[in-house]
Amino acid sequence: MLAARRRARYGYLLALHVLLLCASGRTPTEIAAVLFCSRSSVYRIVRADRAGTLGWTADEDGTLAAPVRPTMLMPWRRRSLEAVLKAPPRAYGWCRTRWSCATLAAQLAAKHSRTVSAETLRRWLHELDWVWKRAKLVAKDPDPQRVERLARMRFHCEHLEGREVMVFADELDIHLRPKVGYAWIPKGARAFVMTPGQHTKPYVAGALNRATGKRGHCLGPRKTKALFRDLLTLLDHTYPAPGVRRVYVVVDNYSIHKAQAVEHWLADHPRLHLLWVPTYGPRANPSERVFGDVHDKCTRNHKRQRLPNLIKDVERYVQENGPWPYKLSQIYYEPTITAAVETMGAEAASEVAA
Repeated sequence: MLAARRRARYGYLLALHVLLLCASGRTPTEIAAVLFCSRSSVYRIVRADRAGTLGWTADEDGTLAAPVRPTMLMPWRRRSLEAVLKAPPRAYGWCRTRWSCATLAAQLAAKHSRTVSAETLRRWLHELDWVWKRAKLVAKDPDPQRVERLARMRFHCEHLEGREVMVFADELDIHLRPKVGYAWIPKGARAFVMTPGQHTKPYVAGALNRATGKRGHCLGPRKTKALFRDLLTLLDHTYPAPGVRRVYVVVDNYSIHKAQAVEHWLADHPRLHLLWVPTYGPRANPSERVFGDVHDKCTRNHKRQRLPNLIKDVERYVQENGPWPYKLSQIYYEPTITAAVETMGAEAASEVAA
């Protein structure tokens, strides 16, 4: 409690208490006991007052003004700092794209004529619950059918019948050249990952059943329409016609998914129906998280020098691990998506009633 009090109190308030108690005839020992401070603080304040270095100022009428302590984040300083942080530095004439503590200190000094250090600004930012954090790149979402596509996938996912299945499909590149990632190593040392003599990469096409978490996959030397047709054939055999009436396959907008050969194959297999995720919408496909898990466990900093061995590692991991019971992303539960899903449900109910 004493430590918290010492951090929170204002220095000029302590000096004011000390001087008032001295004027009332209290001894330094009594003052230190009452104010929970040391006797040396009492002596230091009295000496500073006699020397005129406490920083007190008086008006012509004798009104005493306390010294200003710029290191304290007063409410008006908080409002000023928050107002500055709302705009980028270029709005104030700085040739910068992001604020630094030194730039904030210079801006506040120019605006309010109060000089504070960069470290004081750093402490103030922490008091405002601001942190120095790396930004995240996001892609522009220009798809005009974003709401409709997300709502349709969520609607089918929530209203699957007993003989219907929904899977999320995607393709994965397996690089013989290792993907470099973080690892625990001794301090001062460096870990080395040998690169192959010739870089090659096969492709894996996989489909995740969100309800069961099970995943099916097939391999191919190139990411072409033939690889996607092989995956569709695998799904057709995995979910045979007597037991499954409809298979919804959620895919992205890659060109191989829209090829004419794929359309002809789907025309011959009407049980399989494609659903499209929005453009630049990787979070809409939980299969991306499965492939990210495969990268972390199999291809990150791997030591394989031959491609067949690396492929066996990936296949073994996919076969022996799982299921991956991922939930849908929060983007499926935005208010606009929820409203669209409710509209689809009302239209479906009216068609059934008719």
